[in-house]
Amino acid sequence: MATDNFWNNREQAQKLIDESNSLRNKIEPLLKAEKQFDDFRVMIELGEGEPPDAQEKILRELEADLKKILREMDALELKVFLNGPHDSKNCIFTINSGAGGTESCDWANMLLRMYQRWAESRGWEVEVTDALPGESAGIKSATMLISGENAYGFCKAERGVHRLVRISPFDSNKRRHTSFASVDAIAEIEESDNEIVIPPNEFKVDTFRSGGKGGQNVNKVETAVRITHLPTGLVVASQAQRSQHQNRATAMNLLLSRIFAQRQDAAKSEMERFYGEKGSVSWGNQIRSYVFQPYRMVKDLRTGVETSDVQGVMDGDLDAFVNGWLRAGCPIKRMQGVKDEEE
Repeated sequence: MATDNFWNNREQAQKLIDESNSLRNKIEPLLKAEKQFDDFRVMIELGEGEPPDAQEKILRELEADLKKILREMDALELKVFLNGPHDSKNCIFTINSGAGGTESCDWANMLLRMYQRWAESRGWEVEVTDALPGESAGIKSATMLISGENAYGFCKAERGVHRLVRISPFDSNKRRHTSFASVDAIAEIEESDNEIVIPPNEFKVDTFRSGGKGGQNVNKVETAVRITHLPTGLVVASQAQRSQHQNRATAMNLLLSRIFAQRQDAAKSEMERFYGEKGSVSWGNQIRSYVFQPYRMVKDLRTGVETSDVQGVMDGDLDAFVNGWLRAGCPIKRMQGVKDEEE
């Protein structure tokens, strides 16, 4: 980074800066913790020669400081778990409504809001690149690009079917309904990564007018872009940007990411690396249940983590569930361990 020609290639320079920041964020907390533990030892040695009242005061201060540093070490430990080849990348996050009709479309919209708040609380940037509204309420599907440090590493914990139980606001008889929605998370692969190359004759680009509230260019010019990968039939779209060029770049990254994830899944399906076995978006396949009635509880069926603070979870307080899944070792690590033992 100190060389004279470092900024000649801005794209490559930015990648190196991001890598440097990522390494620094892992090293600095460890160095800070080592210094704090050294300070603790000094305080203990000094306290041994103090009168009992002063020793109790020092002990209370040490206990408070120790609780703080242990929380910081827990956060550092989670970063150590995120050592996959793509954990540090941005995440393409997709929500699809499942069995339940209008109820499920509304549930998918509630999940979209929940994940937006969770991502923003972590300092990540969130961009809804494509959304398909429901017929009566909510959304049928939505795709977000979540950008930030270790975004994919954390977001992959949410992949699966999410189940909601509540009194339906759409039912005049106020009956209890069960709704389902599925969540997919894949790492963003950019064209510049060169991990996958698509020949021009394998995809088709269509343009159309963006939906939304309108404005300059929007709804007047065909700025939205839809790309179809002909061999696989995968279709991606982007209409969030104000120019066709920007939307095309975003859509191409989405397509590359989905193709890469699909190929990885086919090559290493036993590890469930990208697309976990979610099954159908219906009863019996959920990873987490959100119960609003007759009692209030959110429970992760994979790890057993649960809470009665339903409103807090819906406002984006998901760290307990995500961290619990990461600490459990996640299916990939467990299956790798079994494979190593067999070998």
